[in-house]
Amino acid sequence: MSAAGAPQAPSGADGGLFQKRRKIQPRFAHGRFARLRVLGVIVLLGLYYGVAWLPWEGRQAILWDLPARKFYIFGWVFWPQDFIYLAVMLIIAALSLFLFTALAGRLWCGYACPQTVWTEVFLWIERLVEGDRHRQIQRDRAPLSAGKLGVKATKHALWLIFALFTGFTFVGYFTPIRELTAALFAWQLGGWETFWILFYSLATYGNAGWLREQVCFYMCPYARFQSAMFDGDTLIVSYDGTRGEPRGGRKRGTRGNDGALGDCVSCLLCVQVCPVGIDIRDGLQYECIGCAACIDVCDTVMQRMGYAPGLIRYTTEHRLHGRPGRSLRPRLWIYAAILVAITAALVWSLAARVPLGFGVTPDRNQLFRENATGRIENVYTLQVLNMDSREHSYDITVLGLLDPALEIDGGRPRVAGGATGTFAARVHIDIDAVESRSMPITFRIHAIDDAAIAVEESSRFLGPAP
Repeated sequence: MSAAGAPQAPSGADGGLFQKRRKIQPRFAHGRFARLRVLGVIVLLGLYYGVAWLPWEGRQAILWDLPARKFYIFGWVFWPQDFIYLAVMLIIAALSLFLFTALAGRLWCGYACPQTVWTEVFLWIERLVEGDRHRQIQRDRAPLSAGKLGVKATKHALWLIFALFTGFTFVGYFTPIRELTAALFAWQLGGWETFWILFYSLATYGNAGWLREQVCFYMCPYARFQSAMFDGDTLIVSYDGTRGEPRGGRKRGTRGNDGALGDCVSCLLCVQVCPVGIDIRDGLQYECIGCAACIDVCDTVMQRMGYAPGLIRYTTEHRLHGRPGRSLRPRLWIYAAILVAITAALVWSLAARVPLGFGVTPDRNQLFRENATGRIENVYTLQVLNMDSREHSYDITVLGLLDPALEIDGGRPRVAGGATGTFAARVHIDIDAVESRSMPITFRIHAIDDAAIAVEESSRFLGPAP
């Protein structure tokens, strides 16, 4: 790694714009970080595939109902005008990425990125069908035969089944998944559902099965700008060259030519387990996703040789070279402070959010009229948007006029959860109460069963000149 903390180019790079792909068949690593990756895959994919089936108050817990322009997240119902919340969540996600990258490198890439998670599952399927790395390489080098073709076909069939299940679940967040399942078994899927299931399935199959590390190399922008967030105190996967060099093989339990060699035995296992095929001993490269598979396998080798673990480890550039460093730097505090402030504002806004929208539109065809009792009357259209998940009845009152009377067609408004109701209303006052041609008026609406669900909307009451 350079003094500035920027990742170096991969070993063997010739400076060209493109290198022919070398197929990477990573060896399976065992260790604490491997267990963390497995746990991450299980938890994240468990949430992805399981939450779609989670019921909530008679509907799907999380559903993005695009035709109705309603978005359900457990007990909340969001509408297009609530798009600001999504924007704030994306800002929080970006700031979190900046914070954790500056603190500990590419943790997101190594443990939680969808490309990493789904590729890990595809690798598991590949090992299940084809065997370990050695058997995979042997089979690829062997001439085409019925057995080889059968093994490859089985692997790709399982990949496609898993990819189709992934695409089906994805669409299940936009079309209720139980309805989607019933339509699938009845062969009644709509055109758009079919298109997006196939599209997302092929994207999963192509990215996780075929492209794999190529997505990280050429398609993901994060690998390119991560160096802007790294510094000498960023925790990264590093090879301790001072301890490991010079490299060389030796018998187990010896130090190598009476200490003339370093601890690295040149077993190349760190390269074989790397999912992107780099040699971490050449320094940090932009392709490194921080998965720590090389740490696990190197610690295993060190244990077998009787050496101390940590030849490859999570550390900072400053500590690696014996210089003092700071784990908590000013920019981390700045990132954290901004992140806490925005998150707190979002939580407060959601907690204070009133799940009710209310609009008042005066009748433009007839500004005012005198009714049968001699009172001056204005007609309004009231639009009630119930953004709660429960049905509510509402009481509406008029403020700002002297002795106003309000009449609503159909009586007290009642609107189902996540629905909109439109009601015609008439407001009339005594002619002696008309103070000017246009008077301010306020409509106040509140839910009968929850007084906290209340909003006000201003309008104008028109009448003859006093």
